[in-house]
Amino acid sequence: MSDEIITNSPAEEEAAEPTAEEMNEYRQIRINKLEEMRSEGKDPFVITKYDVTAHADEAKARFEAAEAECKAEAGEDEEKLASLLEEKRVSVRLAGRLMSKRIMGKASFADLRDKSDRIQVYVRLNDVGKEEFDGFKKWDIGDIFGVEGYLFRTRTGEISVHAQSIVMLSKSLRPLPEKWHGLKDTDTRYRQRYTDLICNPEVKETFIKRSKIIATIRRFLDAQGFMEVETPMLVSNAGGAAARPFETHYNALDEDVKLRISLELYLKRLIVGGLERVYEIGRVFRNEGVDARHNPEFTLMELYQAYTDYHGMMDLTETMFRHIAQEVCGTTTIKYGELTIDLGKPFERMTMIEAVKKYSGVDFSQVKTTEEAKALAKEHHVEFEERHKRGDILNLFFEEYVEEHLLQPTFIMDHPIEISPLTKKKPEDPDYVERFELFINGWEMCNAYSELNDPIDQRERFKAQEEALSAGDEEANHTDEDFLRALEIGMPPTGGIGYGIDRLVMLMTDSPAIRDVLLFPTMKSLD
Repeated sequence: MSDEIITNSPAEEEAAEPTAEEMNEYRQIRINKLEEMRSEGKDPFVITKYDVTAHADEAKARFEAAEAECKAEAGEDEEKLASLLEEKRVSVRLAGRLMSKRIMGKASFADLRDKSDRIQVYVRLNDVGKEEFDGFKKWDIGDIFGVEGYLFRTRTGEISVHAQSIVMLSKSLRPLPEKWHGLKDTDTRYRQRYTDLICNPEVKETFIKRSKIIATIRRFLDAQGFMEVETPMLVSNAGGAAARPFETHYNALDEDVKLRISLELYLKRLIVGGLERVYEIGRVFRNEGVDARHNPEFTLMELYQAYTDYHGMMDLTETMFRHIAQEVCGTTTIKYGELTIDLGKPFERMTMIEAVKKYSGVDFSQVKTTEEAKALAKEHHVEFEERHKRGDILNLFFEEYVEEHLLQPTFIMDHPIEISPLTKKKPEDPDYVERFELFINGWEMCNAYSELNDPIDQRERFKAQEEALSAGDEEANHTDEDFLRALEIGMPPTGGIGYGIDRLVMLMTDSPAIRDVLLFPTMKSLD
């Protein structure tokens, strides 16, 4: 019998990309196979456990270590080497998904993929017996199976499992899309992430790296004396950021509530309570549009540290970003597309006024009134709303002229007070606040303040936000009386910062869109 490479069942192999009707036919073929197995008393779904002794990468490493030991002992004696390898066999039990098989008469090769890697499996009739071998030949790509055997190296040098026993653990009833050029359609990939992870190993690597980034952040902050906490997701007042919240109703209390848009106000309450260094990594929700860098549900990390200011937050941020890159990527020089980003050098620091002057030529230090600012905006074709004030227009100039140029790590400092309702004023210039944003690759990576701890000033800022809300700004904050009460108890000088974890993962994994780093991104229903 000639070799036959099978990546799906024989019927599936004959087709180009299948129609929906053909997919239903293939599914029915697999269901029929399952029914046949059940009729023979071999229902794979009744199996509840399979003891795995190694994953594919561990198995290969074990064999290489044993092989090296045998080679060192045998020297140039090939016969002795073969005898030692036989004597010191590495036995394993592995489980994973069947990704391909090659039928060769009384022997076959198959590819097993588990969470770590692929490994080849050699299945021979004389070793597993006729019943197991005949059953194996009927298996489909995508089936999940367990194999027990020993490791060896084939004539082509590939480390493989010589099967002594095989068993199906779960029957796949739908063909994998690999036969039809893999799973490439992005919409399908995002909707069916489970299939994406099977068919595109690089996708799995992205999410493994995401997990490592978050774990590295936790270790870094824990070592700095920070305490991880959890705060409410359902809130009566969704403050702490300029965003429109999702709203819902709490039936038990008969109250309208919102999903949080930020972690800020509750974490500051904990600073008031004396915890001094706190952080939270959690989901926040903003009722906004979806694009390459925005998803309405995303992961935010915020941290607050008593007795420091925004300069302390800059130092911490620079150190942490450099540490994450080194730990996760193995270098402080990372690639994003064609851009090489150097996190090893000191990050540049500019005020917002300096940055706008550098890239637009407009010096807002000389602009004294809102009327002057609006005239400049019209002259430079920067769109604004009638309610906007001088500081708002400075920020619009920044967005229009500056952001795209900030490719290397750059701290933009000292924002106008109009766009910073929770930030402490600069003592020497109260029109501006002690705030910074870190930009890399033209993206805002984090936002930080010397936190406003004056309850009287904070009430005035909330009042201005209420006025903006009445004027049509749906992203303005409501007054939070309980938060003001906490400030009146007394909050020490504090530095605080918020990081968009998803955007950080995009940067560290060279991912073009936020959906590429969210396991289950928000998608419009197909119904």
